[in-house]
Amino acid sequence: MNPEEIIHAFENGERELEPLLEKMGWTSWLGIAELGLVLQSDIVAFLEDKLSPAESKVLELVKKRIAGEIDLDSIEEALAIARTPETRDLALEGRLRMERGLVHFENGKIEDARDDLTWAETRLKSVAKASRDHDISLLNKAAFHLSIDEPMMALHVHGEISRKSGHANETIAISRIQASRIHLAFGHIFDAARCAFNAHAHAMIAKQIELAVESGAIFVEISSGFISKDAEKFADQVTKSKPLSAGETAPVLQVHPDDVYGVLEWCIENTQDGYSGEERPDLRALVMLAKRLDKPEMFADLLSSPSEVDDAHLAALCASISEGDSATIWTDRVTEIMTLKDI
Repeated sequence: MNPEEIIHAFENGERELEPLLEKMGWTSWLGIAELGLVLQSDIVAFLEDKLSPAESKVLELVKKRIAGEIDLDSIEEALAIARTPETRDLALEGRLRMERGLVHFENGKIEDARDDLTWAETRLKSVAKASRDHDISLLNKAAFHLSIDEPMMALHVHGEISRKSGHANETIAISRIQASRIHLAFGHIFDAARCAFNAHAHAMIAKQIELAVESGAIFVEISSGFISKDAEKFADQVTKSKPLSAGETAPVLQVHPDDVYGVLEWCIENTQDGYSGEERPDLRALVMLAKRLDKPEMFADLLSSPSEVDDAHLAALCASISEGDSATIWTDRVTEIMTLKDI
């Protein structure tokens, strides 16, 4: 059960929604109402009387953020309600301090942003650990550190999102894909591959297909130069991995071909249906990986469907992994696409 399913049930006429919320393990309707705003669903009006005064104020802020109108004054108004004894909500106070920190960051007030984002994460960890808002506060705090060139601090925050502490699978996936990129920048190849692999796994569990494809492609890209038939299953390597003590040597990355090809095959099978679209970066990335691994047969169906491709760069990649008459057909398709664009 996820928030989208509750909104889908409402759109199909269901009005007894409490059992669905209980099934999700949530106690507040705020998150459902927020998603309803994004999806422009009538469920927002239906839930208005189910929200506390502080939650209603936060929902107003979400509306303003979507409209690009959020400001410090509106956040301070909401904070006043979250702090008033009669309407006090400790978790929402943390959420609002996070919102204020984001506005401070947008306004270039870095130290004010740092103070608010740190305070918010600490409060939410105390009163609502591993909740939706706590997860978001951790991701925002990590992004803040990365944006001001503090990658090690960002990595530390990502480390706080433990896979065993009840955080949402989607949060873990987003965290690990970011951690993978940071490790890669530092040259920590094994850890980069490990984080990308974990991101792929948790994104699949969360049914976040695009995120699973993206993280899976990163894992394949990192691992493509370290394939060994003697390597143990990468899932077992991940299970056995542990933080290094001072002076310990980092593990050498070796990945069994079944893991590399298996992840790439899953990504190919689960990327967006069809081959049309003027911009298909998803397919371009996967075709490039297949080319690097010398596995063009993984795209046999695509390679036999030039008329369905509208992305000139994708067509050029298909030409580069084709031979003979097929390569000529794809080259002609590139010319045809470019000619149509010029008309």
